[in-house]
Amino acid sequence: MDYSEIASVSGKGGLFKIVKPTRTGVILESLDEHRKKLVAGATQRISVLSDISIYTTTQEGSKPLNEVFYDIFKEFGDDPGVTSTSDPDELKAFLKHILPEYDEQRVYVSDIKKLVTWYSHLLKQAPELLQETEQKEEKEKEQPAGKSDG
Repeated sequence: MDYSEIASVSGKGGLFKIVKPTRTGVILESLDEHRKKLVAGATQRISVLSDISIYTTTQEGSKPLNEVFYDIFKEFGDDPGVTSTSDPDELKAFLKHILPEYDEQRVYVSDIKKLVTWYSHLLKQAPELLQETEQKEEKEKEQPAGKSDG
């Protein structure tokens, strides 16, 4: 499983695994222990985690969500020290620590709450996603940069 197979549905709590597309939408399965199936139609707003990024003040303008999750995992592991019910200033300080260049004007506290909630869901239901990123980074360090022919 990877970030392109996990989605969030507006109005529904939690994260969902994308099972397969249908003619009118997509079949989703909750990542929790209940594994409830849901058919999300074209009227529902579905966000695939691989398409989400956090606004930054850097030249790129944003940082992919999977990289932010990896930074949280690398720094805090199983316990980020905040929850979605934490004080807004505490949540902002948490994100500032993880992503110092995040755009404070465009990233709202509600976005940080989602980030923290999704991170805790991934820790419980798909921890391999956080560890895969770590393993990929280690492999890239081990392999020397290749030369291109041409």
